[in-house]
Amino acid sequence: MLGAALTACWLAAFVLVLAGYRPGGPLDLVVGLAAVGPMLVAMAAVRYPPIARGDRAFAGVVWLGLAAVLLLVPSLAGLVTQLTGRGPQTLLPSGEAAYPWLLALGATCVFAGIGVARRRLGEGALRRRRVLVGAVLGLVLLFVTGTAFASAAIVNELSVSNRLSTGSRFGPTESATEPPTCTDPVVAGATARLQLRMDGSIDGRYSGQVVIDGIRDGRDLSWTGFAATREALGTFGLTRIGDQAWELAPGQRWRRAGLSEVDGQDLDRQLVAVALTPSEQNAPEDRGLAYIEGALARHCRITLVGSTVRKALPEVRYLVGDADISRWRGEMDFWVFADGELGQADGRITGSAVGIAQDALQAAIRFRLLAYDRGLPVSVLAPAP
Repeated sequence: MLGAALTACWLAAFVLVLAGYRPGGPLDLVVGLAAVGPMLVAMAAVRYPPIARGDRAFAGVVWLGLAAVLLLVPSLAGLVTQLTGRGPQTLLPSGEAAYPWLLALGATCVFAGIGVARRRLGEGALRRRRVLVGAVLGLVLLFVTGTAFASAAIVNELSVSNRLSTGSRFGPTESATEPPTCTDPVVAGATARLQLRMDGSIDGRYSGQVVIDGIRDGRDLSWTGFAATREALGTFGLTRIGDQAWELAPGQRWRRAGLSEVDGQDLDRQLVAVALTPSEQNAPEDRGLAYIEGALARHCRITLVGSTVRKALPEVRYLVGDADISRWRGEMDFWVFADGELGQADGRITGSAVGIAQDALQAAIRFRLLAYDRGLPVSVLAPAP
């Protein structure tokens, strides 16, 4: 059963890389084919299961297989997010991102190696010898499969990184310095075009979506959006120019609003101020470098709580209303470019569905915020009456 579970996980990884990894390098297909190695090793564990008859030996083998599965499941979820995201083009951005895969592959190889050693040496061989031979065989399999995949991926990614890009809407491309580290201050661009996509789910079932597009020039901004959720249905928007503000609600026309009514709805500026300030960074994890549509960026990750999301993205009310999400937990990946400015943020939080839907246990929210064409001139105009 553990061998079958490992085979299924590595098969999923193989299909994802083969079908979804397309940064445009000369070895895209080779990288995908090289990902078949771990799956073949896991299949060997199905054909020759590492059976252990002693209680302690059996428990050790089981925990070895479980460790590999438990490492693979969240890694697969991260791979799906990476391959479906807008532009990250590297599978091995840093040691922090690669080590769960290395540990999972190592556990899988040793797990399979013990089974193959048992088959080759016979059940009459001493258990210690079978374990030792299996561990050595596992390390050999780890070296062969890991080296084959890593070599293809690194060569392909180096070819992509050396390819010149004429320009990117996300940030500098020519003579761009390495982006700042994840612990350095993050800022929002002086101007930006903005996109925010949010969707919710309840007990795994889709519950609605919010789509927002807009522009910002300093503190002046204008955006409109559409919500189709349990809490709202229709078009809404906000415009602020100097000390004047307007709001648009579903089924209504634009109306004058006080500055206090629109405070905190600056999208990228608000996210940076609330979630990415030094006091709120909560030891960000450096996920390495990535290319977003040709622009070099630093990939970072922080943990999130619902109260932070409520402050950083007040538009979440269109998904959850006034429900208490302060106990929700999740994480956010964000990309900082060579100019030190935020260009993309992807987040997800989950928690209790109390106050959102009856007879439901868990709810979740996902969001993606893009801030592109930063620094280019934009014109924020007052809405038509």
